[in-house]
Amino acid sequence: MDIQTFLESCVGQWFSQRSSYRFETEKAESHKSELTVEWLGKDHSSVISLCQQYRIHPSEAMGGQKVAWNSSTDYGQKKQTGTSTIIIIPNSNREEIGKIIQSFQSQSPCQGSYSLGEDEALSLTLEVGDFSMEERIWFASPNLRLRTCLIKGNDGYSRTAFYSEIRKLPPKEAA
Repeated sequence: MDIQTFLESCVGQWFSQRSSYRFETEKAESHKSELTVEWLGKDHSSVISLCQQYRIHPSEAMGGQKVAWNSSTDYGQKKQTGTSTIIIIPNSNREEIGKIIQSFQSQSPCQGSYSLGEDEALSLTLEVGDFSMEERIWFASPNLRLRTCLIKGNDGYSRTAFYSEIRKLPPKEAA
C-alpha cells in the first residue's frame, strides 16, 4: 500500500473508542467519539495556507486530511468537539516518508514527520510546544482502524492511548 492509498482509506465517518492512561496521576479514562475524515486536495485553501506558513510550495504537498470529532467521556464529563488538519509533504525520492504540518483548531500549527512502514502502518511524530507526540495508525481490516498514541511533556507529563475505530457504512439503498 502506498501513502496515497493509505490516506484515502482513512476517509469516511468513524466510531472511535479510546482508552488512555496518564502516568503521573495513574488515572485511566475511556472516551467515545464520532470522527469525520475528509480528503483535502493540494489546491484546497487550508493546504495552501499551511504550506505557505512553513514556506513550502503547495505543489510539494500530496494533500491533506481534515478530521472533525464529537466526543464524550464515560464519566459524565463535558462533551468535546473540534477539528484538526494534517498536510502531507512526501520526500521527493521516497514518498513513504516525509514531513507533516498539523493544525489543531486555534493552536499554532506544528511540523513533524511521517513514515509508512512495510507493515502498512503509518507512524507520525510531532513536536507541539513542550510536548512530543508519537502516533501509529494501521488497519486490521478495511473498516477497522487501530491507533496508538504516546504524548510526553518536558515537565514529566506522559499519556498513552489506544483507539479502535469502526467505519460507519452508509445504509444500503432500498431495492
